[in-house]
Amino acid sequence: MRRYKLFIPGPCEVDEEVLEAMAQPTPRHYGPEWMEIYRETLDLLKQVFQTENDLFMVPGAGSAALDMAFGSLLASGETVIVGDNGFFGERMGVIAASHGLRVVPFTAPPGRPLDPDDLRRVLAQEPEARAVVVVHHETSTTVLNPLRELAEVTHQAGLPIIVDGISSLGGVSLPVDEWGIDVCVTVANKCLECPPALALISVGPRAWEWVDRNEGQPHGWYLSLWTWRQYATDWADWHPYPVTLPTNNILALRMSLQRILKEGLEAHFARYREAAQTVRRGLRAMGLEMLVERSFAAPIATAVRMRPEFEVGALMAYLAREHGILVSGGLGPLTGKIFRVGHMGKASTRPYLVDLLSGVKAFLEHEGLSLPAVSVDELVEAE
Repeated sequence: MRRYKLFIPGPCEVDEEVLEAMAQPTPRHYGPEWMEIYRETLDLLKQVFQTENDLFMVPGAGSAALDMAFGSLLASGETVIVGDNGFFGERMGVIAASHGLRVVPFTAPPGRPLDPDDLRRVLAQEPEARAVVVVHHETSTTVLNPLRELAEVTHQAGLPIIVDGISSLGGVSLPVDEWGIDVCVTVANKCLECPPALALISVGPRAWEWVDRNEGQPHGWYLSLWTWRQYATDWADWHPYPVTLPTNNILALRMSLQRILKEGLEAHFARYREAAQTVRRGLRAMGLEMLVERSFAAPIATAVRMRPEFEVGALMAYLAREHGILVSGGLGPLTGKIFRVGHMGKASTRPYLVDLLSGVKAFLEHEGLSLPAVSVDELVEAE
C-alpha cells in the first residue's frame, strides 16, 4: 500500500515514536503492571481534558461514546435539544432519534456558528427538554461553535450539556471543568495524534445525576455509563472496566499524551493554529477562498472553496497521484464544492506544509492558471 501524507480531518498521520510504543508486545489488560500504565494514561488524559471528572477509555469510535451518553442519561420519549449547523450536527440528531428521543434542533446555515440566543429561545419553547447536545468543531465545514456560551445557556436552564469534542479536544482549549461540560466525548485518532480504536468520555457530577435518574432504563450493557462506573468501583484495584481494553492502543495514547504535554498544551494548540494560518495564507495567494470566516474558523482543519473552473475531484486525484497527498472533499450539500485540509499531527509541520502548498500550486499551474511569482517557501515563512 502506498504511503500518503495525510491532510484529512482525521485520522491524522501518527509519529513514529507513538507507533513504536504501540508495537510493543501486547500486555494483559489487568494486573499491577498494567494498572500503573492505565492510571498514568488517565492522569495524562485529565490534563488534556482539563478535568477532575470521571473519565473512561472505551474501545470503539467516537460514535460509540455518543451512544453511551444518550443511552445512559436519557430515556426513550424524552426531549433533547440538538445543535445542527452541518453534517455531524445533523447526524447527532439521527443518533439521538435512534434512542427513541424526541429531537428538537436549533440550527445555523452550514459555514456559520450556532447562536446561543437561538438555543435560549428553543429552550424557552421546550420546557420538557432534558439535555442539550452540541458538536464543538463541526468538521464538515470547519466551524468552531461557541461552546462556552452554549454551555452557559444550557446550565441556566438547569440542564446538562453533552459535547461532541471528537475533532476539537486536544486541538483547541476545551477546559471541561471551567466550562462545566457535563459529558465530553473525543477520540484518540484526531488531535491526540494516535491510531483509531479508542473513544474517550468524561462524565461530571450533573451528568451522573441524570444517569442515576435513568438507571432502570439503560440502553444496553456495554455502552452504559452505569456499567462502567460499577466496574470502576467494584474492580478498582485490578480491572476497573467491564471489557478487554486494546492495551497496545493505550500504550500509543500514553506516549502521544506524554509528547503533547512535554511540548505544552498551549504550544500544541499554537502549532495547529500556525499551520492553519499558513495553509490559508498560501491558498489565498493562489486565488482560493476559504468557506468560513476567520473569527469562527477552527484551527484544526480548513474548508476551501474550489475555483469554479476546476473540479474538486480533479485536484484530489492529482494531489494523491502526483504528490502522495490526501485531502478530503465536502460532505452533504458541500460535496463537490469544497475540499478540506486537516492540520493535525505531521500535517502541522513545516515540510508537510511546503509539500501541500507546492502540490496545490502545481495542480493550478498544470491546469493553466497563472499564479503570482511568490514562492511556496516565502508563503510558509511569512508572518
